[in-house]
Amino acid sequence: MSFARPAAIHCAPWVLSEETMLEVIRWAGIIPLTESVIPGWSIEEHTPPELWFGEETLGPWDWKIHCVQSGDIAYGKFVLGGKAAFATVDVFRELMNWRRSLPKYAPDARQQQVLDYLKENGSIGIKDVRGMFGMKKLAADALMADLQRKTRIVIGDITRVYRGQDLHYNGWQSSIFCTPEALFEDDADFPFPGFVPRTLKSSLTPAESRDFVVEAILRTSPGASARQMDKVLGQ
Repeated sequence: MSFARPAAIHCAPWVLSEETMLEVIRWAGIIPLTESVIPGWSIEEHTPPELWFGEETLGPWDWKIHCVQSGDIAYGKFVLGGKAAFATVDVFRELMNWRRSLPKYAPDARQQQVLDYLKENGSIGIKDVRGMFGMKKLAADALMADLQRKTRIVIGDITRVYRGQDLHYNGWQSSIFCTPEALFEDDADFPFPGFVPRTLKSSLTPAESRDFVVEAILRTSPGASARQMDKVLGQ
């Protein structure tokens, strides 16, 4: 089975496996999992329909675990006001630098409690968040989604959940959250020959960082409008 691909991605790799999905993410720099306001700018639109939740494979929904565990891909709800997306570290660094410069992306008091917990403990799951505040899952999910939107946290790991007597896996997953600094910044305490520390501290101004992210998107989606870009980035 085949289908007509949007012009913006005609030269991009196909998502046919977890390895090619990682290749597409690195090629794009930043890209959402599912369709967005920019035609052609998503993992879904890079994937043949028969592999998107196909009968024999869970496709990108499952392959994203490999991408998250690669160690150099940020994954979380940080585009379009809370839509799941992937980004390479260099692009996420600039998105983070711009977002964090704006007052509306500052964490509120409850979110700061989560960040303080992460500073002490490294990671947190949604059950821990619910226990911390005595809230239902829906409210805890919303709190963590907003922290992702503010680039304060990312999904650090995803594990498959096996259910039933036969321990069947049908796509249920469990996520662990951490700060991007904890996930991506290299520990410079133990350097080795040729070691180059990786940092999330940008050398650009916030405005320049936003331009950097815009340019990354335009490289793969040159037809994107300024209005679409504002929606994507949360202007």
